[in-house]
Amino acid sequence: MIRSVNQTHAEGDDRLGVVVVAAGRSTRMGGTDKTFTEVQGAPLIVHTLRRLGASEAVEAIALVVAAETVSEAETLVRRFGVSKITSICAGGARRQDSVYAGLMALGQRRWVAIHDGARPCVSADVLTRGLDAVRQCNAAIAAVPVKDTIKVVGDEGLITHTPERSALWAAQTPQVFEYRLLLEAHRNAPGDFTDDAAMVEALGHPVRVFWGNYDNLKVTTPEDLAIVDQIISEQAG
Repeated sequence: MIRSVNQTHAEGDDRLGVVVVAAGRSTRMGGTDKTFTEVQGAPLIVHTLRRLGASEAVEAIALVVAAETVSEAETLVRRFGVSKITSICAGGARRQDSVYAGLMALGQRRWVAIHDGARPCVSADVLTRGLDAVRQCNAAIAAVPVKDTIKVVGDEGLITHTPERSALWAAQTPQVFEYRLLLEAHRNAPGDFTDDAAMVEALGHPVRVFWGNYDNLKVTTPEDLAIVDQIISEQAG
């Protein structure tokens, strides 16, 4: 089911249409839906949507939530006056199903960004860098170099390999693509994928990295929520 809210779609706009994915089960949050957890006076998802709506790089937003929370999401959008929301729709069983639903809700356009609803600290600079990157190469993701040494661990907790840290980057969102390219990737996906870049890579298309931000955390655990609360508080002050 797709419901339109403040429809403002403009064909041919050279800015980003954004699919915000917020249909997960929050299993590592002890069953609490992180999407609607209040942080600094507003639900987490509202902070995310406000950041996106305030960016000049963003033209339209499709919000994807769990089927049972569509009405609640609509209420929040009206209550907090979030801008640029063109549709709110129900997600699917897998993340990639939810993204595909969002692509359908957003509609055909030139550029699309996929962003985690649980990353409320995305900055305007990151979004601008994403738009600049996708205009150059049709597929790019926000990422940051890893700070810790990474170990590959096998059976019985034994380390099997230590990758060279200088080549390792932690993927974030937004992940930005030419709309038609990402749609093709979803329609030809051979299995389950953890992010959209991997789908595009599976087509044999190169994906570029652009600088994300270490504050652009994804809330996955209660500890993450506390960190994000502090970041939002400091940025507001």
